[in-house]
Amino acid sequence: MTKETNDSSKPTIELLKRLSLAVGVSGYGRENNIHAVVSAELTPYADRVERDRMGSVIGIKYGEQRQSSPQSDDQIVNRQSSIANRKVMLAAHLDEIGAIVTKIDQGFLRFTEIGGLDSRILMGQEVVVHGQRDLPGIIGSIPPHLLPPNQANDKVNMAEMHIDVGLPPRQVERLVQVGDLVSFARTPTELLNGLLSAKAMDNRSSVAAMVICLQELKKLRHQWDVYAVATADEEWGSHVGATTQAYAIHPDVAIVIDVTFADVDEIEVKLNAGPVIALGPSNHAALRKRLIKICQELELKYQSEMMPSGAGTDAYAIEISREGVPTILLSIPSRYMHSPVETVHPKDVERTGRLMAHFIASLDESFVAELTPKT
Repeated sequence: MTKETNDSSKPTIELLKRLSLAVGVSGYGRENNIHAVVSAELTPYADRVERDRMGSVIGIKYGEQRQSSPQSDDQIVNRQSSIANRKVMLAAHLDEIGAIVTKIDQGFLRFTEIGGLDSRILMGQEVVVHGQRDLPGIIGSIPPHLLPPNQANDKVNMAEMHIDVGLPPRQVERLVQVGDLVSFARTPTELLNGLLSAKAMDNRSSVAAMVICLQELKKLRHQWDVYAVATADEEWGSHVGATTQAYAIHPDVAIVIDVTFADVDEIEVKLNAGPVIALGPSNHAALRKRLIKICQELELKYQSEMMPSGAGTDAYAIEISREGVPTILLSIPSRYMHSPVETVHPKDVERTGRLMAHFIASLDESFVAELTPKT
């Protein structure tokens, strides 16, 4: 194994930008192009890329335990025909927060959240309304000058905001209908000290880490089959992609990759200090022990985060699939979560991808015995 280097992160920055600019508001619809973008990123490094009916994208890379990759459609569709092969599942959700049109009010669009928006940051945001065609819009409300004195400095309620696309009411009604999705319009910004600020870093930064993992595996030998799953519909709490794909894949172990809060007083997590390895009841001890061992061998930065209860990620949905899947959560530090300016350090993304690749390369049949607690 090689030590961590300080090579340029430019390829990672460009990967993060491509993933951020894709549209993927929770809900598998025609306006979402994230599925095509993720498929394109996974294809050069996977033996096969699939998309399921629920909106997840799966990159499959076969391990050396397989004498030959399945060639016929029947073998590929029936994944359980290769049940003897050990499988590791990587899961990072591809959907993002956004909004949905709830009412057309004299040409202005009323809306509500998809995935937990912070109303404090909504005023003045640029958005795209995905109607009959994509319409640029801005979020506005009554100016503070016209509010009663006792309300002028209050936080604006989301119900009092609207989206203005600049068109006459009759034309708006032809192009937009209740139920149309709304995404943030945000160009990624490279900040000083190597940081990148962009929309949807929750959880495109983790999808990027998954792509980097497959890139790294091209240089390594690994026995187990790898299922890199960009899961659908995590942000609105359903965990549809994680639930259905964990059942279909039937993995031996799983790593869920998501973001966590960085640089806040309550949590001792920092940007550019490495991936965060969760510690808690829902994080399998043997997986955590092996990940930390890999970090030490690579001299790779890592952090820990206590999770005495659920984290609201895909991890629990995978952990309880079938008879249970040993699962652990790896997190990428992020500032300003659930806003259009989520900020990450590309080095943390690279470290996370590299850690997962070397973890996968370390897996053999003897590791299966370590998953069951000794008496």
